[in-house]
Amino acid sequence: MLHFNKLNLNYVLKLRLCLKMERNYQSDSVFGYRKVTRSQFKVPAHHLQNRSNNSNLYQLITAYRKYGHKYANTNSFISSPSKQQSELDLSRYGFNDLTQTFVMGEGLLQLPNNAISLNYILNFLNGTYCNFISAEFDYLESEEEREWFTFKMETLHSEEISNETKRRIVWLLVESQAFDEFLAKKFSSVKRYGGEGAETMMVFFDEVLQLAAKEPLEQLVVAMPHRGRLNLLTGVLNYHPAEIFHKLRGNKDFPDGYRCTGDVLSHIVSSTDISIYNKSLHVSVLRNPSHLEAVNPVSMGKTRAKQLMCKDGAYGNLNWGEKVMNIQVHGDAAFVGQGVNQETLAMSTVPHFEVGGTLHLIVNNQLGFTTPGDRGRSSRYCSDLAKMIAAPVVHVNGDHPEEVLKATRLAFAYQRLFRRDVVINLNCFRRRGHNEMDDPTFTNPKIYSVINSRRSVPDMYAEKLINEKTMSEQECLNICKEQVDFLNEELKNSEHWIPRDVYFHGHWTGFSQPNHAVTVWDSGVDVELLTFVGRNSVKYPQNFNIHPTVLRGHVTNRLSRIGEGARLDWSTAEALALGSLIFQGLNVRISGQDIGRGTFSQRHAMFVDQTTSNIFIPLNHMQTHQKAFLELANSILSEEAVLGFEYGMSLENPHNLIIWEAQFGDFFNGAQIIFDTFISSGEAKWIYQSGLVVLLPHGYDGAGPEHSSARIERFLQLSDSKEDKVDGDNVNMDICYPSTPAQYFHLLRRQIGLLGKNLYYGFFPKLYVESALIRLLSFRPIFSLDFWKRNVLDY
Repeated sequence: MLHFNKLNLNYVLKLRLCLKMERNYQSDSVFGYRKVTRSQFKVPAHHLQNRSNNSNLYQLITAYRKYGHKYANTNSFISSPSKQQSELDLSRYGFNDLTQTFVMGEGLLQLPNNAISLNYILNFLNGTYCNFISAEFDYLESEEEREWFTFKMETLHSEEISNETKRRIVWLLVESQAFDEFLAKKFSSVKRYGGEGAETMMVFFDEVLQLAAKEPLEQLVVAMPHRGRLNLLTGVLNYHPAEIFHKLRGNKDFPDGYRCTGDVLSHIVSSTDISIYNKSLHVSVLRNPSHLEAVNPVSMGKTRAKQLMCKDGAYGNLNWGEKVMNIQVHGDAAFVGQGVNQETLAMSTVPHFEVGGTLHLIVNNQLGFTTPGDRGRSSRYCSDLAKMIAAPVVHVNGDHPEEVLKATRLAFAYQRLFRRDVVINLNCFRRRGHNEMDDPTFTNPKIYSVINSRRSVPDMYAEKLINEKTMSEQECLNICKEQVDFLNEELKNSEHWIPRDVYFHGHWTGFSQPNHAVTVWDSGVDVELLTFVGRNSVKYPQNFNIHPTVLRGHVTNRLSRIGEGARLDWSTAEALALGSLIFQGLNVRISGQDIGRGTFSQRHAMFVDQTTSNIFIPLNHMQTHQKAFLELANSILSEEAVLGFEYGMSLENPHNLIIWEAQFGDFFNGAQIIFDTFISSGEAKWIYQSGLVVLLPHGYDGAGPEHSSARIERFLQLSDSKEDKVDGDNVNMDICYPSTPAQYFHLLRRQIGLLGKNLYYGFFPKLYVESALIRLLSFRPIFSLDFWKRNVLDY
């Protein structure tokens, strides 16, 4: 086995030996993407020779690495199956004498290089791969990752956990348990989706924060489901229990003056700064709807938008995820059952969607609502979906907090080194039903007879530390008492709690909720600037081999129309709108399937060299020292996850124009969940504002009824547009059916918030651009149901 010590691990990271699947993305570098040159990894020749010389033993070792998870003790209340007559049966590999000795040369196991008995080797393998932690990693695509994982697994059991860390673990567990018991006593009729049975998830969260504080990381973006949410917020993220109690008393959870319906307890969030090791780490937990897992792509989009703002990844000169990291927490049944997860995972390393890998935690209750795991999926594990992107999975027994700590360290180290997705499958249980008002024994009596007869994980771990003299019984009791005293004090404070005003700060400073007034927009642009943008929108390098049809039908025609100043078609109007915004220093992103050329070959915002396949985006080369750019994010064949991603990007900063274009207008129905739960209702529920633009092109071109309709009636149903009066700025969505290119131009221009109207740009010192008569107000999602005519865009 290679010796991955700290020195050469850092060296590996420096050289970026991630060895992800090599992506032939045509160009080495476009805005939002940068090709990484990867060195080749080789197992040393003498390691390979040792494996060959001990081939039978190495086959046995490999079998444990590949199949050990099937026989591991990672289930919290179901015993592991027997290894007899299995892939780990010694007779398969020609062994029957446990006293047989082997000289352990390098490249076999992380054991001393001297004579060791087969019995000793088996004990080591069982303790490493069939104990309370196991892993699936044999399918990893790069040999380096597999070698690294074996090294880490085989040294993990020898890691010492300090008494200070153990005391911190018991503090986290006991506090979480006391919090759930307090709510059960004081608010017995509340659905709170507590963490009982899964308290060790608190160990995961706390350790991630500790590890992140030692990295260059500055921000964490967390997608969190219902279960254990309140435990995380109050136990780790400094959320005031008084704020929860205030809401539980029937009071509104947002400040006076805001028009908002609010949402249920299990959807509340925290955006807070955590101070660890004298370092500030910002943690954002996103709002989630009740539709399970829908928030995951939103969290990825918000992560990517943060990376854009802090010049992370290809937006600067760093590795992806250097400053901002994405964390997703899942339920077991939802992770494997909800298709949005497949879509989200499929984006993980796609150019313009990658965020440097996500750290996943599956809180595996072994029950989905009321359905046991064996009837809720067709695969062995709820985590098997991760194999579609060759992401390693670490299985861990939730009854053993110290093992959860080690599993977290292992997964975090992998994610940081290789910047890829990794999954922790936390096998635990659910003490209550689907919620605290539910009786699970109706349909699962045997499972709950086991659960109801067992002690809690916090109590068992506290007893363990007491027995090993790490803590006294009184110290454990004091932790519980201090927590209860604190919660009682917070309960008193909740009587006069005033909701905090945490809205419209940061990038959203100056914005507010709108009133019924109608704002007058002046989105026009000086003709001299429009002429400049129009000509540059089709300008390409001298030696660039452009497609002859694009040259004849797109470039030549646009230059002719720009010269005339008339007959501007839809794609030219779009280019002028986007180019003028970019020229003013505002980034623009268009996402969708083959949006570089557009569904109807109308856009051609990027040119592809017909000889080299290199990509050139003209609007990104208008000026020598350009500060804003157009990102063309050609997406996977997905609607729900991709639209969720773009919605997440739009939440972070109102000064980026984020556009999602359906391949055909009717294809939005695959993303209906995002429209229903986020876009149309996000502000009403959460005071979330978004300036997202959705383009739904369609046309009567013989493609059938679906492709000829963007189903405008569905959006009208989702809109709170008035039927008896003129809408003001406070409508939840603008639904537009532009009939001229000019209307489309002004719709795009008005959608982005400009900071003032007296703007002078670049090398036009005398040019005054009347950008807008705008006061900074809230954004509305805009839906443009564009009526494209195939091959006839000029009308």
